[in-house]
Amino acid sequence: MHAIQAFIEKTGGPEVIQWREVELPAPGPGEVQMRQEAVGLNFIDTYFRTGLYPAPLPSGLGMEAAGVIETVGEGVNQFKPGDRVAYTGLPGAYASARNVMAAALFALPDAIDTRTAAAALLKGATAESLAERCAPVAAGGWAMVPAAAGGVGRLMVQWLKARGVKVIGTVGDEGKMEVAKQDGADLVFLSHAEDLADQVRAATGGEGVAVCYDGVGAATWESSLKSMARRGTLVSFGNASGPVTGVNLGVLASHGSLYVTRPTMFDYYRDPAERAAGSAKLWEMIASGKVKVSIGQTYALKDAAQAHRDLEARRTTGSTLLLP
Repeated sequence: MHAIQAFIEKTGGPEVIQWREVELPAPGPGEVQMRQEAVGLNFIDTYFRTGLYPAPLPSGLGMEAAGVIETVGEGVNQFKPGDRVAYTGLPGAYASARNVMAAALFALPDAIDTRTAAAALLKGATAESLAERCAPVAAGGWAMVPAAAGGVGRLMVQWLKARGVKVIGTVGDEGKMEVAKQDGADLVFLSHAEDLADQVRAATGGEGVAVCYDGVGAATWESSLKSMARRGTLVSFGNASGPVTGVNLGVLASHGSLYVTRPTMFDYYRDPAERAAGSAKLWEMIASGKVKVSIGQTYALKDAAQAHRDLEARRTTGSTLLLP
């Protein structure tokens, strides 16, 4: 199969993204060859592009996609040509077609189309692992979601509301406040407000939130700490504004004996049984309408560099797709 693939030979800005045309070989043992119908864009893609997350060079870009299996290799019994599948966690997703290990694929139920899967798998599995397993909040408790109008943020707000949690969302500008409210956030504040923590405490009867799911990183670290309830958990799961560094653990004591975790979704989807259960829960939440996937914008696959620029400049809302 003829395919177009993105790659980088050096780290840097969006301009380092290059393209090549290849002829894919037949899939090897345990592999399938899939035609990709939609590729998900995620902040983690920019981390690999800039070198924040090191990878051997040259390297492909992109971590998730969905499409249709064209052919299967020797020993593949769980899939057949024509099956619709998705994957996440496999670098090199910016491609029109590729060979991947069958064991890495998620079968798509009839209710989930490939665009929804590509927009939701990495972000939705992140929301599932955080809300259900990493740091669940009891119904009626308070949680905080910085970047509540972003791709993961929108799913987190909806997921938490489906669990009966009271949610405070923060956003970067007033134009995004309504987005978070539509997703069910009980309250929405501006993330750059100097009195943000005071607003959070006032809203929670002076207590603060039980859990803060912070995918922003350095820019929101201080306000997230100050918004926590005593013995609360700050889940720092992303670096959209840069990594959190130089943390004095005594700070956790001074803010109320806090817990902090730095999870990655992939550690919650390593075990096959956990993968199956987590993805089944994600597809059920989407199919039932409890979580609605918002595809805020799409780009042609070859326009990935511009998509990176817009993502890093906070010009996107919801999920973003690259279309081959």
